[in-house]
Amino acid sequence: MKVSVQHNDRSQIIIAAGPVTMTGKQLLTVTDIPKAELDVVRLAWVRVGPHDETVPTATDAVHLLTNTGPALAVITGPAGYGKRTAGIRALWEVARAERTSDKSLELKEIQPDWVDPSAPDISTLPDNPGTGYLLDVASEIGSWTNRDRAANSLVSHAEKLRNRGSYLVVIVDEHEWPESESSSLSRVVVSAKVKPSPHGVAQAHLRHIHRKPEREHWLNTTPSSAGGIGEASRLLTESSSPADAARLASILASVDESREGLETAKARFQQWKKQVTDVFKNTEDNADDRALLIASLFLSGEDALNIQRAARMLLNEPQDRKVRAILTGPDLTTRFEGVGAKIAGRQVTLDHRPGYARAILLHLWHQRPDIHTHLLTWLDAITASGQPGAARLGPISELLVQLAMAENDIRVVEQIQAWVDNGNDRNEHRDLIARVLTTAAKADALGPAVRARLLDWAQDRSTSVATVVALVCRGEFADHFPRQALVRLRHILDRTNRDLAVETAEGALRSIAAREGQLPRVWATVIKWATEHHHLAGHRAFLSLLDPQVDPFVLQVLMAAAEQKSDVKDALISGWNAALVDPRVNAESKALLTAWAHARADGTVPRDLITDILKQVVARHMLTTPIAALVAGEPGVAYDEAVIDLRKELQMGMGLAISPIGEPPREK
Repeated sequence: MKVSVQHNDRSQIIIAAGPVTMTGKQLLTVTDIPKAELDVVRLAWVRVGPHDETVPTATDAVHLLTNTGPALAVITGPAGYGKRTAGIRALWEVARAERTSDKSLELKEIQPDWVDPSAPDISTLPDNPGTGYLLDVASEIGSWTNRDRAANSLVSHAEKLRNRGSYLVVIVDEHEWPESESSSLSRVVVSAKVKPSPHGVAQAHLRHIHRKPEREHWLNTTPSSAGGIGEASRLLTESSSPADAARLASILASVDESREGLETAKARFQQWKKQVTDVFKNTEDNADDRALLIASLFLSGEDALNIQRAARMLLNEPQDRKVRAILTGPDLTTRFEGVGAKIAGRQVTLDHRPGYARAILLHLWHQRPDIHTHLLTWLDAITASGQPGAARLGPISELLVQLAMAENDIRVVEQIQAWVDNGNDRNEHRDLIARVLTTAAKADALGPAVRARLLDWAQDRSTSVATVVALVCRGEFADHFPRQALVRLRHILDRTNRDLAVETAEGALRSIAAREGQLPRVWATVIKWATEHHHLAGHRAFLSLLDPQVDPFVLQVLMAAAEQKSDVKDALISGWNAALVDPRVNAESKALLTAWAHARADGTVPRDLITDILKQVVARHMLTTPIAALVAGEPGVAYDEAVIDLRKELQMGMGLAISPIGEPPREK
């Protein structure tokens, strides 16, 4: 939502996502349930299990949601039973039943962005009327320190939702919901005990999601008039999860409708197991070709000679320049083809085998653990400026993310984190690792553990480590977990010395505040840090947030709010009062006062309002270094017209006759 600030005599200012206020608790972020997931429950819903038995999970959840009592269904059960999809289906069915010509239930997902993930504050859950909410905490409920209290709070919240025409579905794991503690906790539970038929899921996706009904015979489980049992059907078993089945359907839909296409799909679904085994067996005594394979998987799409050069860098051995050695052995093209790569012209690619690079990397990581450190060091070398991988940070980071998520092991992420502080101080190095950590922090299973590590690493003494965490908080992580991003930035901003990590954190804070819907949250948090807790972090955050030099948006919005609401104006004054008594931020305070003088002079902000705020601040802090410099000047400093004009007005407003240093005295 965008709200115009009316009665403003200059260009219209837009407050993104609602007004800035000094009251009320900031609620958790909500996002639309992804369209792809809604399409599945709408078009490709499977009601039967592996033995044609009914899958009652969604129906039972609908019954709880529409019955009397709290508007809550807690879906429990093991992983791989389609709990999340069943929860979305239940909300969709309730929305369909309640739809009228002028009203429909909105479906939203709540991001579990708790300030302290071990102690979730249920009072921060949203409660808009006419909304169906999904809260998926299956991967983190096990870390809640007081599950009974949190569960009871969820029930109480759902009772309020009932009165507002809203609903809540919570997804948890098999054992952590404390249903045995009370009847109120047990009666909201739906247990997922039957998983959807894997073959049914794959066929429904192939027909209705991918629009490839002509390929369904590949999944036939019994002979039909079109032929025998489908070859792809053998890839699924009763133990296969709905996610496995959906992945198979996606793969079958993406290949050519041919024998070769089907064989490619089968190999890809099985993660190229045979091909990976064969290539490592065939290169047992050939480190050169294994290095060429590793270079190819990270640099797929590059020139063959660049990949060869990168392979030699991995081996870290001098090239044999004897003519006899150069002329001996297979040609370069033959070597590439021998490790599964395709070469066209001078370009080498593994794209004809989707997922092959990931499978090779996983095998290498498992079977050759001593390569880990060497591999990461080599990646630094090939992504340096002018090196073969310099333009491939995205694909390289994506491969590392796939490794961490496939392993579902925080130790892989910790190993990547340890790579941060290896002495490489290049921006590319930090950006690469930040990309990996950002994606891992959003992952369903691994995410909670990664987010917890980010909190620890935000407090690390290493500048490089803290800088990488700030980069994570500046990126997509903050779109999903803005509260947790702010907590981590607070720790970085509290560092004793103003270093690169602090500067990066300030930039991250401004970036979050400029996003639609986030400024009210950021402002409420920062002003609390600055005035209630007297953190160095709070003072730095306040001064950085209100700096119009990079982007005047935040200052303009806050000034527009201050014109209408006295408590916002008072908060701005209080923030200045807190910062000015902290000598650790004297330099930043001086710089911001100068920036405000320029914003006042060029009309970026309301001239009278900013002058009035500064008059009240000056009256209390005449003896502090930043205010004294503004009002009286400093030796050897040349001030421009904007600062001099503000200085004169502040002096006149206070009845002062101070002669700025270097200028003759003037009469009152």
